[in-house]
Amino acid sequence: MSSAFLKEGESGQLKDVAPNFGALLFFLRMENGGTVIRELKNYYSEKHGRDVYEMSDGLTYTLDDEGRWMIILD
Repeated sequence: MSSAFLKEGESGQLKDVAPNFGALLFFLRMENGGTVIRELKNYYSEKHGRDVYEMSDGLTYTLDDEGRWMIILD
């Protein structure tokens, strides 16, 4: 089983999600009790030097240098 897809009740961490947008969407949906989380905006951030994704859960996500998802806190 792919580490991007978890059975209900299994705990997972954002850093363990596969480095593709579909896997992020699936993870966020599972983390939010089945509520669909949508992409509001994506763009290249000069400040962070990478693509960032603003999501409907109020958080902004990006991939780190090792290809792991992380939340941008600023």
